Amino acid sequence: MTTNRSLLVELFVEELPPKSLKKLGDSFAELLVASLKSQGLAANEVAATAYASPRRLAVHITDVAGKAADKSVSQKLMPVAVGLDANSQATPALLKKLASLGADDSAVAELKRAMDGKTEALFFDSVVKGATLAEGLQRAIDEVLAKLPIAKVMTYPNPSGNGWETVNFVRPVHGLVALHGAEVVPVSVLGLAAGRKTRGHRFEAAVSHVVIRDADSYEAQMEMEGAVIPGFAKRRAEIAKQLAAASAKEHLTPIADDALLDEVTALVERPNVLAGKFEREFLEVPQECLILTMKANQKYFPLLDSKGKLTNKFLIVSNISPDDPSLVIGGNERVVRPRLADAKFFFDQDRKKTLESRVLGLAKVVYHNKLGTQGERVQRVCAIAKAIGQQLGGDTLAMQAEQAALLAKADLLTDMVGEFPELQGTMGRYYAQHDGLSDDIAFAIEDHYKPRFAGDELPRNMVGVCVALADKLETLVGMFGIGQIPTGDKDPFALRRHALGVIRMLIEKELPLGLDGLLVEAMQPFGGVITDASVQIKNFIYERVKFYLSIESLDEQAMAELSSNSQFYSANANLRAAFTPLQIDAVLSVLPQYLSDVQKRLMAVRAFSVLPEANALAAANKRVGNILKKEGMGAKVDAVNSKLLQEPAEQTLHQALLQIAPKAEAAFAAGDYSTSLQALAALRVPVDAFFENVMVMVDDKDLRTNRLALLQDLRMAMNRVADISKLAT
Repeated sequence: MTTNRSLLVELFVEELPPKSLKKLGDSFAELLVASLKSQGLAANEVAATAYASPRRLAVHITDVAGKAADKSVSQKLMPVAVGLDANSQATPALLKKLASLGADDSAVAELKRAMDGKTEALFFDSVVKGATLAEGLQRAIDEVLAKLPIAKVMTYPNPSGNGWETVNFVRPVHGLVALHGAEVVPVSVLGLAAGRKTRGHRFEAAVSHVVIRDADSYEAQMEMEGAVIPGFAKRRAEIAKQLAAASAKEHLTPIADDALLDEVTALVERPNVLAGKFEREFLEVPQECLILTMKANQKYFPLLDSKGKLTNKFLIVSNISPDDPSLVIGGNERVVRPRLADAKFFFDQDRKKTLESRVLGLAKVVYHNKLGTQGERVQRVCAIAKAIGQQLGGDTLAMQAEQAALLAKADLLTDMVGEFPELQGTMGRYYAQHDGLSDDIAFAIEDHYKPRFAGDELPRNMVGVCVALADKLETLVGMFGIGQIPTGDKDPFALRRHALGVIRMLIEKELPLGLDGLLVEAMQPFGGVITDASVQIKNFIYERVKFYLSIESLDEQAMAELSSNSQFYSANANLRAAFTPLQIDAVLSVLPQYLSDVQKRLMAVRAFSVLPEANALAAANKRVGNILKKEGMGAKVDAVNSKLLQEPAEQTLHQALLQIAPKAEAAFAAGDYSTSLQALAALRVPVDAFFENVMVMVDDKDLRTNRLALLQDLRMAMNRVADISKLAT
């Protein structure tokens, strides 16, 4: 087996966990290829095809060598002074080292001398035999099984054991195929020796065992003889094609759900899409409930009409293709009917009590052992929402926000949410509308959980914004206040998501709410139950703002989520792409109270940064900051005494500041950040002259203090919009 040929490796197993199948298949292929490459059995440019079906993990790799090439290795032994004596004879230490490498005394004459740093050392050249494919593949398979992302393994009897020995894998393995071209590679795994036989579809395979002729015929043989589409992506595409065709016959559209499509792909080996239906009376139940029970419990694809409304038809992805599918369809219709009947029963029962009547029951539901019950939490959220509403819309909005906050968690005590926790908020909206409450209140109840993930939509109305802000701020303040702060990748209370939700609402809704004021309002309802962690929370929020503004921080999944919400993406993709990390850092370094004006500040900084004076002023600002920091003058303590300004350059700078600073301050107060920053351009000449002609750290204490005060005035004038020293490169 010295010729390069294609390699096929397949593990035939019992049904694998569907939600992790794709990841297992990809990892199996990637890890096996990586190991073969590291051993020199596969080149970097080989093509690998991963296969993953409910009962198999496999990989096909092109151009795999039967034996790795031998390698010449030069190994450092020891310094010459240690290995050779005064007569250039080998020392016992050198002879012992050579023996450990399988060499005898004759190898001494072949040793090479070379400088290793400042020391001359002895080097031993040898040839390491390349691994055979059997050796390398065995090593690769063992490594792969040890590294596969398996959450929980099963223990089962070793197939080649005596009944007492056991092996571990995600599911019991019943077969191993390993073919290099048409030759079986003699490897073993989990008590099974490699061969060329595997099994196809449980019910529809043309033969009991599929005998793989060679590595390249695997996929075709599995499809023809085994009635299995082994490739995950190909099987998924086939399901999507059949779903589209079946729904088109009904002039309807299947619900879009990539996670469901992935899961169904992992449940079938040869898909066959069939159409079923249920009684129209079930459509009286909110469609979210019906859709969820069909998707989560039955893995069906509900069908929607042209207006996005649920119909009484659904699609089934079957794993068998009988000549008469009526029994399969009828069986699925019988199975789904009790599920829908349960949902209808829950909905009918829940509407017998108003949301308001359920609020008192929240006092019996523990929220957190240090933060009390859900009832106590609701009272805190009510107080915060009312305060926010008062600031944003006066008494009317405050009253609506308080009412919505009071009812927002009441649906947690309903039967429907008890059965389907994913519907919290959604069912609250339906029940609020049934109780005769306004849409403002009903939608706020549903929306107060938003945004729930990156790219999710924001609350639809201002009542919802008030309650959503209050809910998230209460969580942040409460959890930080009892020391539950996210660390590393651990964030059990989703505080990063809550902070990002607050940030998005403040920025995208352009809310005139100061961060300090919000944290004060959020702290008050807790009384003395928690400690004040406002500083930590603010730092945490500003870090999340940096994440929000930096497109480099978004991984592919987050970008996909952002792109899936066109309104959010179009509103913010340009914002993220338009500003550099230095510009973002400059704005956030001054800790702007109103996140709603962060974008305006960034635009002003961007405009300032292209001015010819920008680099010099940024460098000067950085120098000023370093001087003041060194002297411990973080806060303004003294006014500049004009009588102590002796040098013309400092007098000129002082006069320039007296003229320019008020203009910049007025523009800043008016929210015209670009004008405020650009006014500072006129300071470049006097600033340059000051540092060129004036010694700040003179021996005279009064002169030194006065010049430091002048630098403080300069830094304060320059850093109102942003800390422009951050722009210095």
